[in-house]
Amino acid sequence: MPSYFIGELSETRLFDLVKPLLDGKKSGMISIKGREYSEIHIEGGKIIHAWTNYNTGEEAILAMMEWRVGRVSFDWEVTTEERTVNESTEQLLASWKNREEEWKIIRESVPSPGVMFRIAMQDGVEDRSITGDQWKVLALCNGSKRVSDIAAALQWDMYKTSNTIFQMVRGGLLERAGEAPEEQKPLQKKTVGEGFFPMVENALKKLMGPIAPIIIDDIIAEIGESREAFPQEMVDKLLEAIVSEIPDMAKRAEFTKVVHNALANDHKMKS
Repeated sequence: MPSYFIGELSETRLFDLVKPLLDGKKSGMISIKGREYSEIHIEGGKIIHAWTNYNTGEEAILAMMEWRVGRVSFDWEVTTEERTVNESTEQLLASWKNREEEWKIIRESVPSPGVMFRIAMQDGVEDRSITGDQWKVLALCNGSKRVSDIAAALQWDMYKTSNTIFQMVRGGLLERAGEAPEEQKPLQKKTVGEGFFPMVENALKKLMGPIAPIIIDDIIAEIGESREAFPQEMVDKLLEAIVSEIPDMAKRAEFTKVVHNALANDHKMKS
């Protein structure tokens, strides 16, 4: 798949990378690869579908805006039938801007994912109304867990976690206990599932005939990997190389669409 690098989140906000594609009425898939993988799909300059590990649609878009690490690429040949974004793109961009303003306020009490909180020491006893989400956070705020640890434990995005803690600090339920730098944990090398290569081979056979498995094995060997332990992070490189072996442009587009739809359906079944 012809995936082109458009920026690093450590250098540029995602909003500033996405906006020119929307203004230019582009169609395709924006992928973000960092601590997790996510996608934004656009059609004629409109955002139609988005997902992260924990969210889809509008909430996925808003969750992505807080990310500060990740490699952003754009592939104009990828299409999808998924429609998870109901708001107009104009409304969504306005919500994106509003979320940025909310973050400025939240960071007054929760300045980073590395901050740790504990139950606040109180002189008097008074009745308090605590929501279900706040109880979940309260059970984890022992003074040694970072905000990022709590988010991971609850499988929440960073905004929901930070906002809940912010409300609890303002309400006198929690107080700051310290701050620890976020660990840069090496990403585990995840491999493709057992159905990946049969799917790719079948799609290529329909276009190239019995030579398909030979093409795939040659490319895998050039990359220096094996079918048995092929890393997910190398899938784009593999598919780009396979596409380059298909001489007919229409067949290239057909292969790209079939493989992407199969991968999207697989992700949907797992989520």
